[in-house]
Formats: sequence, structure tokens, C-alpha cells
Amino acid sequence: MFSVALVVVLVMTLTACGASTPPLGLAPSKQLVEKAIAFQVNQSQQQLTQQLQSSAQKFEITQVKLKQLEPLFVENLPTYHILGTYTLNVKLPQRQLVQENNPFNIYLQRQREGKTWRLALRQDTGKNTQPTWRTYLIP
Repeated sequence: MFSVALVVVLVMTLTACGASTPPLGLAPSKQLVEKAIAFQVNQSQQQLTQQLQSSAQKFEITQVKLKQLEPLFVENLPTYHILGTYTLNVKLPQRQLVQENNPFNIYLQRQREGKTWRLALRQDTGKNTQPTWRTYLIP
């Protein structure tokens, strides 16, 4: 009787552990990570050009290198915390600027229907509270 109860508890524990993180098979592709980085750089560039009252420059994201991938759930949706580096090529009127090995730290969230991804930005609200998240559809 004790061994049956122990097996039931063990099976329930293993099942619960398996469901605590999303599967790596659903992780975003390298191309999607590149799009998310470009989206984030574009958002920053828009804010900067508005503050400086200047025109936006064209850029390209290349050489994306993934260094770490951590699956987790954020608001009951599969989310992937991804760390790595990329190269930023900015096309200026007279020349091209290349910045290599720029670090990135992004969260990509797969939506319920599985067709779209969103960039999730963590908003820390204080010491003792849970973080809130803002998400943006990746075009």
C-alpha cells in the first residue's frame, strides 16, 4: 500500500515538474529573435529622434548569437528569456557605422493561438511586488 502511494506521489511530482516550463521545441527561431531585436532598436531610435528632432537612420541587425535560452511562463503564456549578442549596422548619409557584440536580453512570448509572438518588457514596480509585463506585437 505504501509503495502504491509513493508511486502516485512520484508520478504527480514528475508531471508537475514537466509542466512548469514551456517546451524548448516551441522556442522562437533565430530569425524571430533578430526581428525582435530590430523592433526594440527601432523603438529606441524613434524615441531618440523625437527628443533630438532629427531624422531616423536605416539600420540592419546581423550576426545574432544566442548564448542562453530560458523557458518560463509569464501570465500563463509560454515565454522565452534569451540572452546573446548582435552586430548593428547603421547606414549614415556619408558612411556606415558598425557596432559589434552588442548584448541583448529579451523576453519573447508566444500567444495562445501560436501564430504570433510578442516582445515582453518587464516593469519592476517595487521591492516587494510582482513585476508587471508590457508586451508588443512583433511585426
